[in-house]
Amino acid sequence: MFFRLILIFLVLCALQPIAFASGVAPDTVRAIPTANALDAALPKAMAAVGAKGLAVAIIDGGKLAYVRSFGQRNQQLQPLQADTVMSAASLTKPVFAYVVMQLVEEGKIDLDASIASYLKAPLPSYPTVRPYAAWQDLEGDERWKKITPRILLSHRSGLANFQSLEPDGKLHIHFEPGTRYAYSGDGINLLQFVLERGLGLDVEAELQRRVFDRYGMHNTSMTWQQRAADNQADGYTQEGKPLAHIQRKRAAAAGSMDTTIGDYAGFVLGFLRGEGLSAGSHKDMTTPQWPITTKSQFPTLQSELPTSLRTADLAAGLGIVVFNGPQGPGHYKGGHDNNVGNIWVCVAQQERCVILLSNDVRAEKAFPDIVGFILGDAGVPWKWEYGP
Repeated sequence: MFFRLILIFLVLCALQPIAFASGVAPDTVRAIPTANALDAALPKAMAAVGAKGLAVAIIDGGKLAYVRSFGQRNQQLQPLQADTVMSAASLTKPVFAYVVMQLVEEGKIDLDASIASYLKAPLPSYPTVRPYAAWQDLEGDERWKKITPRILLSHRSGLANFQSLEPDGKLHIHFEPGTRYAYSGDGINLLQFVLERGLGLDVEAELQRRVFDRYGMHNTSMTWQQRAADNQADGYTQEGKPLAHIQRKRAAAAGSMDTTIGDYAGFVLGFLRGEGLSAGSHKDMTTPQWPITTKSQFPTLQSELPTSLRTADLAAGLGIVVFNGPQGPGHYKGGHDNNVGNIWVCVAQQERCVILLSNDVRAEKAFPDIVGFILGDAGVPWKWEYGP
């Protein structure tokens, strides 16, 4: 409550003349707070939840308007900086989806073709290789042939988030592919597997060429790089326990990317503008592919709610979640690990986005207030994302 009162006070002090978007309620759109107001509020937001570090970028009117980092990046109390390398976690997924859509435009893959049409052998016949799940566990379940790239990018494969979370430790398809939403990192990695084994692509090289090089993301990579060792962020768990930055050796489309706040903001800005994609591909990514019907994001395989109890206007896009709020259509993507809390939120009509990267999972508790302070009420489905 104390932090909310601080935010309200700072918002009232920071407001500027407002230009309203057509069709949007005038009391929901306002000017972004000033840099001074943000610089004052954000450290207080961190302190209120005990978070050690937070990096923030804001896009306003289709332009990068604010980039700051606060707090510390490790136990040695070294400062978190704008060029500190941080774990992107699941913010990797929309970058991967962006590359997949380029491949679709080039005719290299069809969003609605069975993955079986690209593999040289049945999926269950492939041996287990990290970072992939044990596809051989699907032996005898022919439903894997119904899975398509569109189904995988919209989290409708029927696979658990990760095989390691299954009670018996084995991979299963829990429902008819394509019939409902259930978040799956293994599903995203399955599409990476199809591109690599079926099309012969090096996904790490494709992301480097199509995204990191394109947007000048010089400190971003799909695997850990030695050059990051002197300026990387260690993480902090919910209990405040420090954990060293993970040095990932294999690219995983579900979440292996390392990045900086400046680098990732460059990608979000390009994506917001539709750069590198046709209008149709960008629309596919940012418009509803399938309704989301559960009470919350996690656990991923929970029962569907009755229609009357579902979160309105909430759906899967491709690689992201889309919603419709008081300021019009929006989209977002979260990134979570035991010691990482990230999110990217955009409202399309105002061309505004907030990107938050934290090396402390406790920061997620402050994200709704921070995004609300910056964007106002955008209608982000916070209860579904983080639970009640």
